[in-house]
Amino acid sequence: MQHAVNRSLFALFLGLLSLSLCGQAALARDTAAATKLQLQAVVDEAYALYKDLDEGANANYIPILETVPSDLFGVVIVTRDGEVFTAGDVGYEFSIQSVAKPFTAALVMSQQGPEAVHEKIGVEPTGLPFNSKLALELLAARSVNPLVNAGAIAAVSLVAAKSEEDRWQQVLDNLAGFAGAELRLLDEVYESEYSSSWSNRAIANLLYNYERLYSDPEEALIVYTKQSSVGITAQQLGVMGATLANGGVNPLTNKRLLPAEHVPELLAVMLTAGFYDESGIWSYTAGLPAKTGVGGGIVAVVPGELAIAAFSPRLNEAGNSVRSMKAIQHISAQLGTSIFGAN
Repeated sequence: MQHAVNRSLFALFLGLLSLSLCGQAALARDTAAATKLQLQAVVDEAYALYKDLDEGANANYIPILETVPSDLFGVVIVTRDGEVFTAGDVGYEFSIQSVAKPFTAALVMSQQGPEAVHEKIGVEPTGLPFNSKLALELLAARSVNPLVNAGAIAAVSLVAAKSEEDRWQQVLDNLAGFAGAELRLLDEVYESEYSSSWSNRAIANLLYNYERLYSDPEEALIVYTKQSSVGITAQQLGVMGATLANGGVNPLTNKRLLPAEHVPELLAVMLTAGFYDESGIWSYTAGLPAKTGVGGGIVAVVPGELAIAAFSPRLNEAGNSVRSMKAIQHISAQLGTSIFGAN
């Protein structure tokens, strides 16, 4: 009799446990669904808030960038698990420009370690415009960080390559690896940019003169200009950021692009220099490591969680996309993702 009671009680316990576990699983599913709805809602909200904002103007010092339709605007969140939430023109292909810079710095880190970036380029912000030649003369280190033109040209020259073609292919393959997609050179952008690259050519030659360039100057300039002319979409840019949020592993392909221990070092440089001479106000308002480009793209990283990317061609005087900045700032504030605490 006692054994029968014990078996009944045990069966009742198993039944209650099963109900409890089912309830927990359902709660987990409900929470995940709610989170997805929240992420889509905040993307939609940011897009709706700023889609009609017409402040700023397309970049004009690279002639072809003036021809990009100014009203294009896309916003995307990509989680470290590869979930994608979009609004607007996230499939439009534009030139990546300076948003490529941290990813080539990541390639150098992967090949030679972060000390190569620290010692041969630098990791300090300049406090001057991204294309400043004055910075090379004022600062004893000459190239100061890999996210301004001088440091980015130096980073390209540091890629361990046997030839110009090899150097370019490694840079392109690395960008494609972060994006989890095949990327291509936008020939018209490259031709427009290279034919008017007198300022960057001067920077490359000055760096070579000061022994802070590590390949032939013209080779470095050509590959750097091609790097800037790679076509990207806002959604692909989001995947690139999500790869950093995921500790250096692309969430779509599961390919490791950067050793996990070097991701914090790269994000630190993105936080302090990713917005050129607006990096301070960006940290103050959004509080996220990010990189901007004059093509209109911006990608921001919430370490260990997700990436927020946006694209819109109209720039402010510092060369940063007005709509993209505001959209990412809004999303960061709504989700409370600033690395310094919700604001």
